[in-house]
Amino acid sequence: MTKTIQKLLISAAITTSLSAVAAAENWYPYPVEVWDPPFNMESPRSTLDYQPLPASSKPWEICVSFPHMKDAYWLGVDYGVAQEAERLGVKMQLVEAGGYTELNNQISQIEDCVAAGADAVIIGAISFDGLNNIVKEIADKGVPVIDVINGMSSPDLSAKSLVSFGEMGGKAGAFLAELHPSGGEKAKVAWFPGPAGAGWVEAGNTGFTGAIDGSSVDLVETKYGDTGKEAQAKLVEDTLEAHPDLDYVVGTAVTAEAAIPILRARGLTDKVKVISYYYTPGVDQGIRRKQILAAPTDSPVIQGRIAVDQAVRILEGEPYQKHVGPALRIVTQDNLADFDPSSTLAPSGFKPVFRVN
Repeated sequence: MTKTIQKLLISAAITTSLSAVAAAENWYPYPVEVWDPPFNMESPRSTLDYQPLPASSKPWEICVSFPHMKDAYWLGVDYGVAQEAERLGVKMQLVEAGGYTELNNQISQIEDCVAAGADAVIIGAISFDGLNNIVKEIADKGVPVIDVINGMSSPDLSAKSLVSFGEMGGKAGAFLAELHPSGGEKAKVAWFPGPAGAGWVEAGNTGFTGAIDGSSVDLVETKYGDTGKEAQAKLVEDTLEAHPDLDYVVGTAVTAEAAIPILRARGLTDKVKVISYYYTPGVDQGIRRKQILAAPTDSPVIQGRIAVDQAVRILEGEPYQKHVGPALRIVTQDNLADFDPSSTLAPSGFKPVFRVN
C-alpha cells in the first residue's frame, strides 16, 4: 500500500517493521465520493479518483487520536495512517483512549498532543458531540482538525475523511431485506449497532432500521455496547437466551466474530445466520468459511491515508477536499473473489504503530 517503505521508528513498547507488510506500489488513484456542501451527510455527492500529494515539504507533526485499538478495524486505520505518514515524510503520534466509555481520556490525550507541538490533529471520535469544545480550542490556535471514520458535529473541523455509516447500516439492512422481502418468509433478527452515543453507531442504526422497514424482517432486539469482544459476546449470549427462535445476528464486526463460536457451541450454526455492517479480518475469514453471509466495506485503510494527506495539504496551503470518503461496496460469499482487501485490512502480522519519525 505504499510506494517506498522506509524504516519506521516507533515507541519502545511497540516493535514492528512496515517493510515486512508492504503491499502494492501505489494505493492511488482511489475512487471516492465528495460531499458538497461539506460536513452534511445529506449533501449531494460527486465522484472522483483521489490523488494524494507526492510528498510533504517538511516533517510536520501529526497527532492521531483513536477511541481504542481493541479490534482489527482500528488496526486497519492505524496501518493506513502510519503508511501514509511514512510515504509523505511526516511524523505521526498515535494515542488511543481505551474504549468508547473513555471520552474524558480522549480529550486529555488530544490536549497533551497539541501541547507537545502537534501541527495537525486527526480524530476518530468517541462521541459525535462530546469533542466539540476541544475541537474549537484547537482550531482557535490555528491547528487543523480532521474528522476520520466516526464523525463529529463540530463546525470548526478543517476536513472529514469518512463515509456515511448510515449507508453502511443501510447496505447490511438492504441485503437482509432482499432475503426477506415484504410478504416473504419472516425472519427474527437481533441488531447490535455498537456503543450508544457514538455518531457512527446512531447513523448505522438509522440506516439499518430504515432499510428493513417494510420487509419481512422482525427486529426483536436492539442491544448497544462497547466493541470489545467480551462485551459483544455477552450481549449475543443474553439475546440467544431471550430469543431461542432467533434467525439472524446482525451488528458490528466484533459482534459477528464473537457470535461464530457461541453459535457453534450451542449447535446453532445452521439456524442463526450472521451479518456484519463493517469489515475486518475476522469478518473476511468468516465470509470465506461461509460463517458470515455478508458485510459492507468502507475501506478504512484508505480513510486513514486520506486523513493524513488532508492534514498535510492544509498545512502546506495546497487545495484539498473538505469532505471525502471511499465509495462503499458490500462483500458477500458470492462476490468475495472480486474483493481486494488491501483497502480495508492491515496485512497479516501487522502490529500497532504508535509513532512514525
